[in-house]
Amino acid sequence: MKTVAQILGSKPDQSVHTVEPTASVYDAVKLMADKNVGALVVTERGKVVGIVSERDYARKVVLLGRSSADTPVSQIMSSPAFTVTPDETVQRCMEIMTERRFRHLPVVNEGQLVGVISIGDCVRAVIDEQQDTIQQLERFISG
Repeated sequence: MKTVAQILGSKPDQSVHTVEPTASVYDAVKLMADKNVGALVVTERGKVVGIVSERDYARKVVLLGRSSADTPVSQIMSSPAFTVTPDETVQRCMEIMTERRFRHLPVVNEGQLVGVISIGDCVRAVIDEQQDTIQQLERFISG
């Protein structure tokens, strides 16, 4: 089974986009749009304190009639953020995301944020692994 480190190593863009808890939701959503990501890790003094996603925006700002310009990220972020380490398996990450109903996991190594993986990254890794297994079996069968 592949690990989080392998997923991170295969991502073309390994940038991690973060936002401070005091930033406005508007600024966070703008950053998500600019970077074409669905979530931002919320950090304070370099430490992960939460995660904010498009889903948080839709459910906690739009549906509640709040102003995105006047609402700080700290009021809508999911906190504490559930994190994984680079040696975690893809299977375990998928279990975590399914059980807890979220789509992004910050990756922390020795207290430092090193990446973010999404459910899409995990699905892609599983499909790649299955295709490799199929090819190996086909080669074995055909001799």
